[in-house]
Amino acid sequence: MESGNVKNHHEHGHHHSGDVEALGGAFLLNFIFTLIEIAGGLWTNSVAILADALHDAGDSLALLLAWYLQKASGKERDQRFSYGYGRLSLLAALINGVILLAGSIVVIVHVIPRLFEPQIVDATGMFWLALLGIAFNGFAFWRNRSSQSLNAKMVNWHLLEDVLGWTVVLAGSIVMHFGDYPWLDPLMALGVTLFILWNVFKSLGRVTKIFLQSNPEGLDLSAIENELRTLNNVEDIHDVHAWSLDGKYHVLSLHVVISQITDQESLVLLKNQIRDQLHKMGIEHSTIEFELPTEACVLENC
Repeated sequence: MESGNVKNHHEHGHHHSGDVEALGGAFLLNFIFTLIEIAGGLWTNSVAILADALHDAGDSLALLLAWYLQKASGKERDQRFSYGYGRLSLLAALINGVILLAGSIVVIVHVIPRLFEPQIVDATGMFWLALLGIAFNGFAFWRNRSSQSLNAKMVNWHLLEDVLGWTVVLAGSIVMHFGDYPWLDPLMALGVTLFILWNVFKSLGRVTKIFLQSNPEGLDLSAIENELRTLNNVEDIHDVHAWSLDGKYHVLSLHVVISQITDQESLVLLKNQIRDQLHKMGIEHSTIEFELPTEACVLENC
């Protein structure tokens, strides 16, 4: 029967390889569509589409970086990085978040003046390019939808931004084909950008908390302490510290005040019980230090 730690390791490896594959596919699709968009922008003589092609070129570079760092994050630990390279994935999420943030601000700066000075656009050309944009970016988003890492989830905001953006272009092109509403295009673009911007802020906040080694989301340290205190030979729990490597791999250290256990076999059994209980509560790596009651008082007063 497969142990919990080995099983979780297999699941973690499966999710990692799946995220790498999804990110690689998203990069390839985004890059191909960027080339199509450049050609389409020249065909329709649309500066707006060419500007968006430039934005997508930046997205392609961000996706390439996300794919590379996600792949590198799966490397085994070594003498330089004793916890492994998992935080490279988190670094990619941070960089992609900053790129999205900067890109959204640039879009807002360019869109607002067009609300007051709308420009004539080629509605027919926009319609066909919008269909292609939704198809390419929608398929990339669909493939990436079940990704687990914060890096892949941040990339999803890139893809969702493009899907929503092209959906807006599609709707706008249909409306503008039947009426003179050039102001509709910048208005809808502004709405999509603000929606993405709000969610990127939230995602960046989560990434920043992990970098600052805050307590992992959903992990109740008080509940962990109370649960461990119910084990036989455990007198008290203190000095509990928890942090997350990449938003999924959680690490915890704690001091356990034990009864007067004299045989080594009982100590090993208790440590395994504690580690198994911590694993059930979402801890992948735990460091457990045993103390006698007389030691604990001295340590707590240090």
